[in-house]
Amino acid sequence: MKYEVQENCLTIYLPGDVDHHQAEEIRQEADRLIERNHIRYVIFDFAGTNFMDSSGIGVIMGRYRKVYMLGGEVWAVHVNERMKKILIMSGVTKIMQIYEEEKTNAEYM
Repeated sequence: MKYEVQENCLTIYLPGDVDHHQAEEIRQEADRLIERNHIRYVIFDFAGTNFMDSSGIGVIMGRYRKVYMLGGEVWAVHVNERMKKILIMSGVTKIMQIYEEEKTNAEYM
């Protein structure tokens, strides 16, 4: 996994498969970065992701709860059709925006 912090925005580049092993690592590192850098915006980049189970959905929801309390938001970018179906069916799209086109971190804020 790769993480990028710019000002108060954290981008998480998700791996090909997001299952319980990767989800725990993402959760720990994201929480550390959110607290250390006063993050208000979290962007999940799905460019290389083809699979996500319920633990991945839990990571998204947990990071949403963390930044929402600070007035922040959560977004998804580079979402393929398969992942979009998973996000819609899980109900996560009610708490996060899916951006179809690529934007820079500065454009999200």
